[in-house]
Amino acid sequence: MITIKEVKSKKDLKEFIYLPSKVHKDHKNWLPPIYIDEWNFFNPKKNKSFSHSDTVLALAYSDGKVVGRIMGIINNKYNEFKNETTGRFGYLECYNDNKIFHALLNYVENWVKQKGMNKIIGPYGFSDKDIQGFMIKGFEYPPIIDSACNFEYMIPLLENEGYTKEIDCFACKFDLTQNAPEIYSKIYDKVAQKKEYTLIEFTKRKELKPYIIPILELVNETYKDLYGFVPMDHSDMVCFADRYLPILNPNFIKAVKHENEILGFIIGIPDMTEGIQKSKGHILPFGIFHILRSAKKTKKLDLMLGAVKNKYQGCGFEIYMGLKLVETMKKFNYESMEIHLMLETNTKILSWMDNINAQKIKQFRVFQKSL
Repeated sequence: MITIKEVKSKKDLKEFIYLPSKVHKDHKNWLPPIYIDEWNFFNPKKNKSFSHSDTVLALAYSDGKVVGRIMGIINNKYNEFKNETTGRFGYLECYNDNKIFHALLNYVENWVKQKGMNKIIGPYGFSDKDIQGFMIKGFEYPPIIDSACNFEYMIPLLENEGYTKEIDCFACKFDLTQNAPEIYSKIYDKVAQKKEYTLIEFTKRKELKPYIIPILELVNETYKDLYGFVPMDHSDMVCFADRYLPILNPNFIKAVKHENEILGFIIGIPDMTEGIQKSKGHILPFGIFHILRSAKKTKKLDLMLGAVKNKYQGCGFEIYMGLKLVETMKKFNYESMEIHLMLETNTKILSWMDNINAQKIKQFRVFQKSL
């Protein structure tokens, strides 16, 4: 018999956070989370997203043993912004057992309906800045930070519960041995000649600090119509910067400005998958050294974020910054870049990926169900 219990205590939360390490213990490609981040993420006092959301965390038990977990989320800020009545499930982990899976989902579906929602989507966190979707293709490729790393069996289990596609997104791999199309070089030269625009490059983290908030304000402006995006206020931006600034390598961040206005940016981070796997998600006592070592020796960059101000899109800044980033990668002897998660509705970027012969290597899907 499967019993579902809400997470109420610190002991329960510990079970919730560490259950995936048990479920995935024989999963060769599994990428554990950074556990210090997990404790902060699931702490309402440290994660501001809880303040504008209704949430529930639950564990599934069988014969007194924890065998599954799930989180239910109603992002009231997003629902108000989009005029929706949608709930979410996320952070769903369990063994390959349809009874466990059904009990967990049924619990959150009932919770969502009791809150007056008429639709549920998932897997999804508070926003697009959290892990989203189940991987449906590309299981043979190594995962990267902040992307889904599920077993294949999760897909049929979810579809058997009546869930269908909501939206897909892709990860693409670009091999640096390939030359960019000649037209891109011409666009690059044309933009570089425009003296009214300044390319900003960085070598130290302290150089980044004055630009973090303007960059995130640009994210608010350019991402506002994208699926799942929730606008950030100033405190959100500070939390986001505090979370990611320590893992950024300033060399792999490029921006363009006109006078004091940021027009566009692009952010990549060295792939740290191998180090996180060796550390098993623990920074202390020695995990940080595995992570730093892997970031130093990797030959792959993970492109995480980028944007160009709306009225400047199509003016060549994307190509200009992208080729500048490639120049820097070659200086550091990088061989490839993985471009992280592009919505299927973002046809402009996907077309650009096709033009540079980037290979779609992974596909992720957010599912939906009417209640």
